[in-house]
Amino acid sequence: MTATGEQKTAILGILKGIATTHGAGKATDVDRTTIAAAATIMLDAPQPAYDTLRPPTSADATAVLPPGSEVANEAVRLATVMALVDGVLDPQKLEAVVGLAAALDIHEDYVADLADAAHGHLQEAMAHMVRENMESVTGKPWTGDTTNDVGAWALPYRGDDADPALAARFLALEHLPETTFGHHFFTHFRENGYDFPGEPNGLNAEFSVPHDSAHVLAGYDTRPAGEILTSTFTASMHPRNAMAAHVLPVIFSWHLNIKFNDVAKSAIGGLHPAPFFDAWQRGSAINVDLFAPDWDFWAAAPVDLEALRRRYAIPPIGAPLT
Repeated sequence: MTATGEQKTAILGILKGIATTHGAGKATDVDRTTIAAAATIMLDAPQPAYDTLRPPTSADATAVLPPGSEVANEAVRLATVMALVDGVLDPQKLEAVVGLAAALDIHEDYVADLADAAHGHLQEAMAHMVRENMESVTGKPWTGDTTNDVGAWALPYRGDDADPALAARFLALEHLPETTFGHHFFTHFRENGYDFPGEPNGLNAEFSVPHDSAHVLAGYDTRPAGEILTSTFTASMHPRNAMAAHVLPVIFSWHLNIKFNDVAKSAIGGLHPAPFFDAWQRGSAINVDLFAPDWDFWAAAPVDLEALRRRYAIPPIGAPLT
């Protein structure tokens, strides 16, 4: 996204406006950290002096950020993160983002999810996010329900449906040279105690292979913060329903401690602003889509991990978790 200096200033003012929804004195340290990280990482702007930022009026915002434009869309996405960064579902902040989206003519599905959450319809919002996630992962509309059918799809190798031949292919990755992507993938599973696809408790390869490949290639672990970073990286790399399918669900799960289903886990406080925005930018730089049907995991497996990262143009981590 290319933005003028005036547009960057307006976006940062919008973020301050979200942070101060309940009054100027209610902004938190994490609010200020988020604004600073958005400026330097997302907007390639100097770190702003917080006290000099002025939230624009709706008329001022639409004058500077053309309604329906990509820069307007980016403003709404950043405002969404701003509304959630404190770790609570705040109806007034969510309403402020929904109002901003209406003013800027942004009508993406995730805005409706924010409106539902603001109005107390959390289950409806979550069900929609699950459908969007399934559509993004599978590449086709999800026609099943968002609980039992999703669970059955996610764990397809139980009982008589185990696939020992598929599992054996993954187990054989152990014997590749230690520097290869495939060996690192094998180690990632073993260190986390995961079953491989094909084993009874293995996740569906259609999700697990690209998702865990993103963990390995991006260099993010499987703690709550690492899951947020991996899904944010994925959202930029595979932008089909990015916010509703990938970003909001992991923020809800790993930052707000909202559990979606029996397969997914949840935690509090996993969103760290600078690493989060860094993952967003890194995902937008990669030149392949790990969730694309034509990406070949098995062809990549024997390649040296660092060489593969260079081939895929994955930048090094710029803002590590501390």
